Amino acid sequence: MAAANLGVINQGSVTPHFNSDSSLQKSFLKTQKISFCDKQWTRFSQLELKSKTASSRHQSIVAMSVSQTVSKGKITVSPLDLEDAKEPPLNLHKPKEPYTATIVSVERLVGPKAPGETCHIVIDHGGNVPYWEGQSYGVIPPGENPKKPGAPHNVRLYSIASTRYGDSFDGKTASLCVRRAVYYDPETGKEDPSKNGVCSNFLCDSKPGDKVKITGPSGKIMLLPEEDPNATHIMIATGTGVAPFRGYLRRMFMESVPTYKFNGLAWLFLGVANTDSLLYDDEFSKYLADYPDNFRFDRALSREQKNKNGGKMYVQDKIEEYSDEIFKMLDKGAHIYFCGLKGMMPGIQETLKRVAVERGENWDEKLSQLKKNKQWHVEVY
Repeated sequence: MAAANLGVINQGSVTPHFNSDSSLQKSFLKTQKISFCDKQWTRFSQLELKSKTASSRHQSIVAMSVSQTVSKGKITVSPLDLEDAKEPPLNLHKPKEPYTATIVSVERLVGPKAPGETCHIVIDHGGNVPYWEGQSYGVIPPGENPKKPGAPHNVRLYSIASTRYGDSFDGKTASLCVRRAVYYDPETGKEDPSKNGVCSNFLCDSKPGDKVKITGPSGKIMLLPEEDPNATHIMIATGTGVAPFRGYLRRMFMESVPTYKFNGLAWLFLGVANTDSLLYDDEFSKYLADYPDNFRFDRALSREQKNKNGGKMYVQDKIEEYSDEIFKMLDKGAHIYFCGLKGMMPGIQETLKRVAVERGENWDEKLSQLKKNKQWHVEVY
């Protein structure tokens, strides 16, 4: 399938509601000319696509934003036997025998004022590497490991940013949210390609039809507990750490899954640099409009907002703003999830400890109890 076209449709102009016939879904996805995002800034691959004819640019689309696919009716997914497994699939494909998947599309997610580039990458695994929300894929970039001549590169893990049904709702794709790792020499200020991230640049530079070796799926820490459909889920992310939460929220609010009817509260905190750096904002904003009793969304924009002390607004500052509510929710059994760079956790831990002390609680004891109750979920990298 071809990558998403550069044309942008008006929000709300396409609001399909699929019945149980999955062929209708596939037909719709193959024929509609829909871009992943509503934001009309240039994709990194636009120069390449400009050389193609208009007809070749508008062939088939898989990745769509929720604002373009859902009014408030949910989309029927298939195959429903993906719900039958009692345990999550684990390490179906190991590093020595990876699965060769195919790139479907690569879409720039951020605007021109965002520091760095983050891409949404849809991969076709043909249903051969099933996964659950919150798991990760390993990616082996092409080429030779410089530290082990003759050997392949090491596996890089990426949290999956889609539900088990993928962005095409047919259980055959998975999506990754990848920030291009670029190194700038501190003395010259110039980019040094020899030190850039091998795998992230491979993925962000990929084109539809390119092959990618994947391993996994792996991970059980970030699985979404579904035993209680009325549970509260507090999700805290920085940057691409939002990936697993996008999968959770699509499952909760976008897809019609007969065995999972979410009636609880999902509360997302997302920390990024500025408005142009927000990821999947159209989707999250749509959930907020359609499900105000079940979804809350707080953004921490470090370069645009100030915290109560006049400093930069980080995600831990947002948490502190709502700390009383959060602690009460945790006391009632809420699950709390953290995903992002390792550097996010010390500040968050310090904030939570300070709040606990102010409440007359022992944070170490409280944290131990949260872990014992399996309410505490952390995945950092």
